Amino acid sequence: MGYFDSIYAAELPHRAVTVYMYLKGRTNAEGICWPSVRTIGKDLHLSRATVQRALRELQQSGWLTAEPRWRENGSCTSNKYRLL
Repeated sequence: MGYFDSIYAAELPHRAVTVYMYLKGRTNAEGICWPSVRTIGKDLHLSRATVQRALRELQQSGWLTAEPRWRENGSCTSNKYRLL
């Protein structure tokens, strides 16, 4: 299989594997990306709740970390995700 062997072998629901692969395809050289939950859901044809559940599962399993990002006016924007 190659590059994704470890994520395929992990005991994660298919939604988490799908979201991980989506994020992996959008990371920079440091393994960081910041798509919104809405964008992920739209691109993968998943509900926002499903994307949020998948992100939570990936964090709990140690596959990624999420850090909130803020606009200059103090409002929240998309999280910054670091794949581990």
